[in-house]
Amino acid sequence: MRPATTLELLATPAEVSGVRRALRAYGADVQLCASELVTNVVQHLGEGVPVTVRVWCDDGGRTRLEVTDPDPRALPVLRASVGVDEESGRGLALLDALAARWGVAHGPGRGKTVWCELEAGPDGGAVPVVSAGGPGRAATAGRDPR
Repeated sequence: MRPATTLELLATPAEVSGVRRALRAYGADVQLCASELVTNVVQHLGEGVPVTVRVWCDDGGRTRLEVTDPDPRALPVLRASVGVDEESGRGLALLDALAARWGVAHGPGRGKTVWCELEAGPDGGAVPVVSAGGPGRAATAGRDPR
């Protein structure tokens, strides 16, 4: 099992590319999901919000990505459709397409964690994960096929 990668940062547009670089070893799908989730923090909570990005792989090849921010109220919402001329609103649709499962967990303190699970296929792309998430994690929003 690969050790977990944890990034502590202040969410800014410039940090999004740094997150992608730091997660290069996990593959393009994880990089894309992480950058979309950090971008959502910037867009919906503002620049300079403290964020923790955590990624790890289990022995079965599954990769779990978590992005934690301090605001428990600003929950992600998957939009049914986005107009052709709209410049934003596709990030969660991308995450939903790539991840086998995703959701939101509220911890014992303030804030929330938006998480997703992906599994590397033979070509490095994401394939569905069938098993449940880590201990103590409950989906309260997002897609959970159970």
